[in-house]
Amino acid sequence: MKDIVMPPQEPSFRDSVDLMYARAVRFMDLPPGLEEKIRVCNATYTVRFGVRLRGAIHTFTGYRSVHSEHMEPVKGGIRYAMSVDQDEVEALAALMTYKCSLVEVPFGGSKGGLRIDPRQWDVDELERITRRFTFELAKRDLIHPAQNVPAPDMGTGEREMAWIADAYRRMNTTDLNANACVTGKPLSAGGIHGRVEATGRGIQFALREFFRHPDDVARARLSGGLEGKRVVVQGLGNVGYHAAKFLSEEDGARIVGLIERDGAIWSDAGIDVEVAKQWLSRNGTLKDCPGTRFHEDGATVLEAECDILIPAALEGVIHKGNAGRIKAPLIIEAANGPVTAGGDEVLRERGVVIVPDLYANAGGVTVSYFEWVKNLSHIRFGRMQRRAEEAEHMLLVREMERLIEAQGGTGALSPGFKQQYLRGADELALVRSGLDDTMRTAYQSMREVWHARPEVGDLRTAAYLVAIGRVAESYKAKGL
Repeated sequence: MKDIVMPPQEPSFRDSVDLMYARAVRFMDLPPGLEEKIRVCNATYTVRFGVRLRGAIHTFTGYRSVHSEHMEPVKGGIRYAMSVDQDEVEALAALMTYKCSLVEVPFGGSKGGLRIDPRQWDVDELERITRRFTFELAKRDLIHPAQNVPAPDMGTGEREMAWIADAYRRMNTTDLNANACVTGKPLSAGGIHGRVEATGRGIQFALREFFRHPDDVARARLSGGLEGKRVVVQGLGNVGYHAAKFLSEEDGARIVGLIERDGAIWSDAGIDVEVAKQWLSRNGTLKDCPGTRFHEDGATVLEAECDILIPAALEGVIHKGNAGRIKAPLIIEAANGPVTAGGDEVLRERGVVIVPDLYANAGGVTVSYFEWVKNLSHIRFGRMQRRAEEAEHMLLVREMERLIEAQGGTGALSPGFKQQYLRGADELALVRSGLDDTMRTAYQSMREVWHARPEVGDLRTAAYLVAIGRVAESYKAKGL
């Protein structure tokens, strides 16, 4: 997408989060002062450090915001972008608090960022910058396996997390749990299977759960299941790519539109997501992608006729200025804050159903939690029980075949069934199972409020009510 131009009087991202929080707490009876305690960020640290690069000293500004320590460690990504500032990281840290609470991941909320354009620096330069940033945060315990655990975000990935983990280990050579200081690491550095796909996979599981409830689907003026639904995805980065890939390949959804920075592509017959991703990687643009029409103005595709719209890149792409033109009856927020408070109000008045960010994109932090647990337990998931499961399954299969034979049959089960049944759960299967269960349970908790309390009105407010209620209970248990 091109740079977002916000309309006049549009709330900032920080203000949008506060407005949505305020809308929810109106329906709660919180003790005096607790409402304010939950809302505000506990602390935001600004660090400025110099790195000698290209024959000169360059000064960089970074942030780490801690929103709530009702549970520790606190959790939240680190993003590299020129747009990073204090308001942004504080808004994102608040969202992390509510997100972790909603999906019952035992973390408080945090967020970090470095004001840098990673495309302007070589890999070795980025590594030196990242390691120095890690030092500045770690010496203040803003990176620590028991206190503050970062993860990838916009502009960062497995590579940067591996650098952070290694830099932390070098500072804490006797810390047995040093690998748990950050999540989203590559497998070779203590990561976990399924982390790269986690947020996109979570979007898939969230939509599957939504479509399991015909009443909810009807509220979005839709019917049936995911198969055949026309989907537009804004952003073909890690989240958008995996969400589009899984929905099209496994659920039969039709990806009709993909939006990127310099424009968008469209195909009524459906876009091959893998082809589009490879084309973008090779050419830096979706223009001329085979089998599609290119639109230079991506906003026209954002506002096109479709069943499901998935904003999966930037915050604030749907606002008061364009919300009235959005035609999708169902929006699922794969990015953080893609709909402003003003845009949200317009969409709610029009009856558009929004599956909110604090639920929809919680797949990343959920699998990060699994990785953190794996690092603390020092053993790969499935290592102890997988072969035992296979042996148990084999006993049952042999007995079934013996009984079939005894009754005059051939004694053979279908090869496909036998192969699938005999396979014990490996780490990836266990991660996906845990994520699926998390997304189902969290949806049901906010859906219950959505249906039981008509005055709440929408899923976002219901999600905030569930999340804030759990944070409040945690603080009360601490004596506040």
